[in-house]
Amino acid sequence: MGHLDHAAFGWLTPVLSYVMACVGSALGLRCTVRALGATGRSRRNWLITAASALGTGIWTMHFVAMLGFGVSGTDIRYDVPLTVASLLVAMAVVCAGVFAVGYSRDRTRALLIGGLSTGIGVASMHYLGMAAVRLHGEVRYDPMLVAVSVLIAVVAATAALWAALNIKSPVAVTIASLIMGAAVSSMHYTGMFSVSVRVAPSGVPLAGASAMQFVFPLAVGLGSYLFLTSAFVALSPTTGEREASASAQRPVEPVAH
Repeated sequence: MGHLDHAAFGWLTPVLSYVMACVGSALGLRCTVRALGATGRSRRNWLITAASALGTGIWTMHFVAMLGFGVSGTDIRYDVPLTVASLLVAMAVVCAGVFAVGYSRDRTRALLIGGLSTGIGVASMHYLGMAAVRLHGEVRYDPMLVAVSVLIAVVAATAALWAALNIKSPVAVTIASLIMGAAVSSMHYTGMFSVSVRVAPSGVPLAGASAMQFVFPLAVGLGSYLFLTSAFVALSPTTGEREASASAQRPVEPVAH
């Protein structure tokens, strides 16, 4: 059996991946809060931004953490189409969950359906990303730990959607994001601890791209998107702020004597 290293760069990748998960969660929750206070096209646009932020944050968290993954006795490569597919899956399922919450009149039902579908989607993204790993050997999974990781993903997704429906203040959103980031990270590493590899040394070159050739540039690009979108959301006035500004600018009519 090959020795698995989940933190080849020390604490750098776990901490950075946690930060990515928190940023994506904070941005997704904040955009969902904005969406619930908007109508029409504005609501749709905020929900799309929320879904892309959450999906991108979760995917970036996963592959930043994977930069620190190594197996003794073999190199690791990544299948490019499967890696991209895992990103699309993450964004699509999160989008479905967010839109269910954003447009459903029955909030409880939407929360349960959205949390279940989003959690399963997050888990699917993780294991699809793992299916993209290419190495000299056979990858096996502990079914019990896989089930636990899926359960964590469902609970985390449901909690995030509940927070989007019930938490409004920026401080509360920040706290919820830190908890959500921890839950997503826990799901990832629970899934990773379910992995074992039986190495079969070979001189045949592995297909696919290395982490630094493909995963790192893509993760940096998506991370930049998260931070730029965060800045946009932070600088965008809320509906209440726009109304307050409009009322402040409205001329005061003189009082008749």
